[in-house]
Amino acid sequence: MGKITASKKQLKPDPRFNSLLASKFINCLMLDGKKTVAQNVFYQALEEISTRVADVEPLEVFTEAIENVKPHIEVRSKRVGGAAYQVPMQVNRNRQQALAFRWILMAVREKKGRPTHLKLADELVAAYKKEGAAITRRENVHRMAEANKAFAHFAW
Repeated sequence: MGKITASKKQLKPDPRFNSLLASKFINCLMLDGKKTVAQNVFYQALEEISTRVADVEPLEVFTEAIENVKPHIEVRSKRVGGAAYQVPMQVNRNRQQALAFRWILMAVREKKGRPTHLKLADELVAAYKKEGAAITRRENVHRMAEANKAFAHFAW
């Protein structure tokens, strides 16, 4: 068999900070293909963060918030002999990032009544300080994995 040379489309870093992480986050934030709207929301949120957290760069707050939300372990269902067990498993790096993005954006979208950039800034600052809805979600996942570690021997 020959080598498959399908070129995977490379993600370009975002225009303002030249960051791949920011670019990925903007793509996850984007709805209905409206990338400029998502970029504006993201950059306005970072400007808001720069006014709230004076001594740290806003992009640093963003990356640290993502790191704080990333789960290290999660539970997955595994059927053994007719019973379904919640088996704790390590989370790979790509899934950690995807879950962190998803949980932060879910927390932002659940809040109502304020502009999205303010809600995003709130959630990122909260995650940076290791509090907020996304961090709560992560801790619940870790707690569930800890509670079910008796089933770790079922890991595949």
